[in-house]
Amino acid sequence: MSFIERPRSTCALGGALATIGDLPGVVPISHTPSGCAGNLSGATAFGSGNSGSGYCSGGSVPVSNVGEKQVIFGGDKRLREEIEIALDILDADLFVVTTGCMTEIIAEDINGVVRDFRDDGKPVTYVNTPSFEGDAYKGYDIVMNEILNNYIPVSRTKDKKLVNILGIIPQFDPFYRGDLEEIKRLLEKLGLKVNTFFTEDQTFANIKSASKASLNIVFSQVRGISVAERFAEKHKTPYVVENLPIGSVETDRFLKNIGKLMGIETSRVNAVIKEENRRYYTYLQRTTDFHGDGELKYYVDIAVNANQAIPFASFVEKELGWIVENVAVTDVLSNAETERIREQYSAQKLKGNLVFEKNTNDIEKLFVRSTKQSNGNYFQDTHTPVYLIGSTLDKNFAQKVAGGSLFVSYPVFNRVIVNKGYAGYNGGLNLFQDIYDSIVPGRI
Repeated sequence: MSFIERPRSTCALGGALATIGDLPGVVPISHTPSGCAGNLSGATAFGSGNSGSGYCSGGSVPVSNVGEKQVIFGGDKRLREEIEIALDILDADLFVVTTGCMTEIIAEDINGVVRDFRDDGKPVTYVNTPSFEGDAYKGYDIVMNEILNNYIPVSRTKDKKLVNILGIIPQFDPFYRGDLEEIKRLLEKLGLKVNTFFTEDQTFANIKSASKASLNIVFSQVRGISVAERFAEKHKTPYVVENLPIGSVETDRFLKNIGKLMGIETSRVNAVIKEENRRYYTYLQRTTDFHGDGELKYYVDIAVNANQAIPFASFVEKELGWIVENVAVTDVLSNAETERIREQYSAQKLKGNLVFEKNTNDIEKLFVRSTKQSNGNYFQDTHTPVYLIGSTLDKNFAQKVAGGSLFVSYPVFNRVIVNKGYAGYNGGLNLFQDIYDSIVPGRI
């Protein structure tokens, strides 16, 4: 029997509850024992940079609280009661019933219960999200598929300036809000309208307008692609797969690509890039004495999820000029997903050893083995000092071996993340500063 030692995700229900809880006007109803939603609320509220929870999410999720009686005699009646109460006392545009292992194993007729409410004109739908469906990232895909491809109707008209953003996972990408805000800011400078679905400016109207979009932008090689594929079939909206751009090099490329796909004048795209680069390098050029002459050169080990691996490795190599030693992708992936990431990593011409490893202890052993010490031999080539970009779970390696570290990948317990992001030009500046902020105190 295989297991994951110190996993960096929760079950599908955790991802579903986090996704639903951050969608504007949408409230989850957990058809599970009380412990499922309660435990998962702590995992997301604190594991995602202590970001807490929103309206009727986290510890406030309505729960059917099924127990031994419902296991024996069925929980349909209890679920019906919970939906009726939620509809009566909570303000929401849509209620999404989620399931857990217990209710799936006893084969509850959730579809029948929900169908009765929908036939009565009530805004209720449901998703199957037990742990055996997958991890938290799969939970995101399940929820977004249900809402965008089953619940909202097909639009007969398209808005040539509207795009949807997919693939950035609430809570399980700790910087999701800041990243989405920066992407939205840049796309709006190109003259586009943006459905991020998860930033504070969004409402349920953005969800309903999704089918009018002319393009879906998926910021992941593995997450959100199934949503975009089904969306293309149902709503006839094409999609493009992008890595999250961090810093000037990748953001320039990203804006040019989107400008071309959306038919935006090249002169406008170039003007935005020129303006953003002027600001970006105005800040960075003032750090050249410190960065260039301070002997701050590092070998880098990275242990992050599939969405972060290529963006962070690219920034470290192309913008900092540091040497990437190892990149460990920590997700549970299919063979096809693994190969897709390998192909992208190769296409980016990134150096460093790319591995796929889920167990935290094995990741640490890999990083330690590749850290060559001089052992008193002056002429031996050493791979030190080492810098770590990973999760709070990697703090043991960071404390024992690394000369500096930054925790960016779920779970992140030792930081408070409010609206910070690493995407785009502003995100590149944030990441540059955070990396060096973690090194400088130890040099004084």
